[in-house]
Amino acid sequence: MLKSTTQSVLFPDLISKPIVAAFDQAHSSSDGGGLLLKAVDERLGLSTKLADCLRDARESGKVQHEFVEMLQQRIFGIALGHPDCNDARVLADDPIHKMLAGRAPISGASLASQSTLSRFENAVGSRELYRLVETIAETVIDRHRRRLGRKARIITLDFDPTDDLTHGQQEFSFYHGHYGGHCFLPLIGTIGFNREKGQSLLCAVLRPGNAGASLGLIPILERLLEKIRLAFPKARIRVRLDGGFGNPTVLDYLDTAGVEYVVGLANWPTLKKRALKAQRLAMREYKRRGGTHQVFGETMFKTKTSWSHQRRVIYKAEVVDYPDREPRENLRFVVTNFKMSPKQTYQWYCRRGDAENRIKELKHGLELGRTSCSSFQANQLRVQMTAAAYVLMQELARQAHHTDLRDAQVTRLRDRLLRLPVWVEESVRRVVLHLPTSFLGMGDWQRIALRLGAIPP
Repeated sequence: MLKSTTQSVLFPDLISKPIVAAFDQAHSSSDGGGLLLKAVDERLGLSTKLADCLRDARESGKVQHEFVEMLQQRIFGIALGHPDCNDARVLADDPIHKMLAGRAPISGASLASQSTLSRFENAVGSRELYRLVETIAETVIDRHRRRLGRKARIITLDFDPTDDLTHGQQEFSFYHGHYGGHCFLPLIGTIGFNREKGQSLLCAVLRPGNAGASLGLIPILERLLEKIRLAFPKARIRVRLDGGFGNPTVLDYLDTAGVEYVVGLANWPTLKKRALKAQRLAMREYKRRGGTHQVFGETMFKTKTSWSHQRRVIYKAEVVDYPDREPRENLRFVVTNFKMSPKQTYQWYCRRGDAENRIKELKHGLELGRTSCSSFQANQLRVQMTAAAYVLMQELARQAHHTDLRDAQVTRLRDRLLRLPVWVEESVRRVVLHLPTSFLGMGDWQRIALRLGAIPP
């Protein structure tokens, strides 16, 4: 006779026999594919480098959980879809998560509890956080240096602010009218090479909710440009920014930084007057031929007081044709030092949409917004751990370029490669992972594992 417990349920009539679903399989996990992430981390050395940035002031004789283990526990947990620190209570004895943190899957001690992880997150200081941001950027740059070397001719940097809504008493959370709530405003930087389709995360920095769009951009750029030029001395560097960064301080810096740039501008009345002829031409073409029409042009422009010299401004005058609606005029301006034609320059600027897709992945695929700590520095650490998790996921996608997952985003990678049921056996000599034979992605998983250093048995 079956015993009734809270860990099992009975479906009496779904098929010809009763079905009992029991949560009684010890030494098993639903994250069996996470071993690939461990291999990626070993390849990059990321978690070890990040742990080296932290100063452990605890008494060594009383330490049960090393900083590198807790970093790995959190980073791998975020990558595998467990971003909440409270998840540690359930996952502390998960055999896969124990292996990811460097412990034996069955005989090893339990991982850190939620309270231990919380103390860890609140123990990291500002200098250590600064080094974490630098180390993530250095790791990404070095990875692409080894991948491309002298083949990197053009490097594109994109920076964008995004909202991180808050719902408590977090330090430096302020009300922002544009986003309609209290929030932080993280600054996200990405890097792209040549004409490659995708971009890689370069940095993510948490900022107060009342920060201007360009706050912190120049110091970050100064340090990144130094590292990028050291790794790619012959590459041309381009910077692409939206209209929130188009202030005189940023433009003056870009003029002297030795980079090519395109920065969005607001629709100032003076600029709108200069584009009036192009706007009329676009409307005339719409009335004559129908459909959406664009006219590109340029002008040399200088403000009365804030700009020290004239700059090249590109404009796009557009009439957008919507079915069953009145046409809409769409006028856009960018300031640039590019030598390309107005149309080519603006089209290149529009490619910054891929950087926005990376932000969406961070926010929706890896839960960047789990910044619920009271301390701003603890929340900054959470952002860095999320950024590190994303770097690992992007490298995993890069290793899958020969499969149909080559353009997959975080959620699809996780579902196809990492969310894999497994039963774990551990002996004195080895650990064996028993994976399902009916796994549809078996071939891709094995090929990626071989690329990451696995060998046939």
